[in-house]
Amino acid sequence: MKKMVLVVDDDKDIVKLITKSLRFEQFEVIPADSGKEALSMLKENHIDFVVLDIMMPEMDGLEVCRNIRNTYNNIPILFLSARDRDIDKIIGLEIGADDYMTKPFSIQELTSRIKAHLRKVDRLHKEWNELSSNDDINTLDTSPLVLDERAFEAFLNNQKLDLSTKEFQILSFLKNHFNNVLTREQIYDNVWGDEYGEINTVTVHIKNIRKKLGNQSDFIKTIWGIGYKYVEGKE
Repeated sequence: MKKMVLVVDDDKDIVKLITKSLRFEQFEVIPADSGKEALSMLKENHIDFVVLDIMMPEMDGLEVCRNIRNTYNNIPILFLSARDRDIDKIIGLEIGADDYMTKPFSIQELTSRIKAHLRKVDRLHKEWNELSSNDDINTLDTSPLVLDERAFEAFLNNQKLDLSTKEFQILSFLKNHFNNVLTREQIYDNVWGDEYGEINTVTVHIKNIRKKLGNQSDFIKTIWGIGYKYVEGKE
């Protein structure tokens, strides 16, 4: 079954370029030239990936991303932007994006990134389904944090956490290696794999996860100079 990509940009020439290239690679593509139209398309279709421009009139890409993450946690989002400042990339990642490319961009690289993200999601679903079928999911019986690996959903004290796909994957990787110190490199390799990106994005995502854990943010302990470990409480 073909993967469906939603391409959102108010520049119709860019939308046409991306659409043509992705269809050549056997993707289904739904174009949208506004944030409002993009959100409508999400309600009407099963979307596997979103390519989202940041600078759009009326509703910009950041607001669209927030709206998507309020309902859809598991759809990878890649931002396109004319801004290449680190702070813009950090903001994009913190509100729930999975990747970020600056304009002008290589259409070949964009296609490769989309494929890499989708391969990673497919692998994780396959691995977690196999674990689930064997009843081998590594969870703590008394843990206040419960991860549903099949649905990519997390619950803290029976309250659902609003996590992006990457945030869930990081939290799952840490929790499934309870009390073990994991380097940023190990986390990056496990979650991003062969995708494009920067290792500093791990730090950004950890910060975001801690915010969402609230009073239980100390479940993730920083091991200075090395990385992180999941401990479920202060040591």
